[in-house]
Amino acid sequence: MSWLHTTTIILHVLIAAAIVGLVLLQRGKGADAGAGFGAGASGTVFGARGSASFLSRTTATLALLFIVTSLTLAYLDGRNPAAPTSVLDRVQVPAQQQADDAELPAIPETAAEEPVEVPATGGANEQNQGNEPQ
Repeated sequence: MSWLHTTTIILHVLIAAAIVGLVLLQRGKGADAGAGFGAGASGTVFGARGSASFLSRTTATLALLFIVTSLTLAYLDGRNPAAPTSVLDRVQVPAQQQADDAELPAIPETAAEEPVEVPATGGANEQNQGNEPQ
């Protein structure tokens, strides 16, 4: 994994966390109903309406950056066709286990070719047909 890929992943995760935080800070549409009863936001840092527009613009900007980092990660992953496509392909078997697997005896060919006979077990229908004394 290159340094550019690692940096983009870190930036992507930080942007995602910032979006979650900003969305949680914003008020819902129903929160404006309380402003008529003295719960207005006139004493806030951003003013009466400044926080809503500031947080909305910041969220939109971070969403755009999130999309850009997503597309960048897709491009960086698509550039490396020799990379394994499965997690199982990435696992490397230790040398000791490979040596142990090489020492296992092979299955004889005659044992694999012989047909296996399955003994017939008499079910309830076969026993009650009167062929056998009870």
